[in-house]
Amino acid sequence: MNYLLVFIGGGIGSIFRYGIAVILKNYNLTFPLATLTANVISCIILGILVGLSLKDSINDSYKLLFMTGFCGGFSTFSTFSHETLHLLQTGAYTFAFTNVFVSLVICLTCIYLGLKLVG
Repeated sequence: MNYLLVFIGGGIGSIFRYGIAVILKNYNLTFPLATLTANVISCIILGILVGLSLKDSINDSYKLLFMTGFCGGFSTFSTFSHETLHLLQTGAYTFAFTNVFVSLVICLTCIYLGLKLVG
């Protein structure tokens, strides 16, 4: 059952991430905003869920479904890494370093804010 929960959550998270990519693809951006957006939203959600988990307000099944599954499928470190490498290879150094810096700072802040939202 645990594998099924992770599978379902991961699938839903991946669909959400794909939806963001489809919506933002129309803007022909050089900066990988779709990945950043998915990662930021995922970090806020994960921070909230971790906060609830620390308060024992979320059971293990929901942790697997939402934290491991949904957030794991919605956020994407591999795509972030690939897009950053592509920016470096194409000479877009400012975008590459901005992507790394902004992603780390904003995503860490979002985890923190998510934790603080639930006290």
